[in-house]
Amino acid sequence: MNINCKGKLINLSTPKVMGILNVTPDSFFDGGKYKDESGILNQVETMLKHKATFIDIGGYSSRPNADDISENEELSRVLPVIKLILKHFPKTLISIDTFRSEVAKQSVETGAALVNDISAGKLDNNMLATVGKLSVPYIMMHMKGDPKTMQQQTQYDDLTKEVLSYFAERIAAAHKEKINDIIIDPGFGFAKTIEQNFKLLNQLELLQLADQPILAGVSRKSMIYKTLNSTSREALNGTTALHMVALQKGAKILRAHDVKEALECVTLFNKLKSN
Repeated sequence: MNINCKGKLINLSTPKVMGILNVTPDSFFDGGKYKDESGILNQVETMLKHKATFIDIGGYSSRPNADDISENEELSRVLPVIKLILKHFPKTLISIDTFRSEVAKQSVETGAALVNDISAGKLDNNMLATVGKLSVPYIMMHMKGDPKTMQQQTQYDDLTKEVLSYFAERIAAAHKEKINDIIIDPGFGFAKTIEQNFKLLNQLELLQLADQPILAGVSRKSMIYKTLNSTSREALNGTTALHMVALQKGAKILRAHDVKEALECVTLFNKLKSN
């Protein structure tokens, strides 16, 4: 189970950690936290030191009801950060978190190694063709609607079955555009209630039927802190607990704010699995 990132084969048979770097003013946990070069570089250095395999850069907040921004604004947020990181840490495998094909294209041309799309190509008709031409791994997420409307679209007859059907269709569409390395993200918190998030996590192993590596993105999300009557700032322990569940149910990438703790989860999971 390998993906090709800039000619480097990443073996996902052993789970990996993707560190989150939001360069937005309004993300739900770390919005506005990384405003200057020193803050960005310090955070990236910390994540790399703690063995993050990928750094995921997002310039458009996808939290519920987030403000829309222009394509140019998104580009102005992410491109300088990609250049900055690669100048100081040239071997970094950067994932660009965007649903816009032009942002994906310019980010990869600037040095990003993967595209992470919350819409699986449904919010930009050019996305799949663009990624196919770029020949980079593609992370496709399950979502209905868009960040402004998704929380009004939580009606499912059979959630897991519908998510699997969605991925079957999107994977086929991606293959038509010659996208070879595909990773699926069930989209915890996107067009799903808290109960639905837990149901999907509890049945995560069924998504292995899609025959693609699974990325789990539960880090500090409301499914954790609302269940625990706390806040995203207090959700690290809950995140760690659900990370272990995700690994046991087949996740190959943990997308996390807290890389050190996520990697400790992977290490303990590997030890458990080997015995």
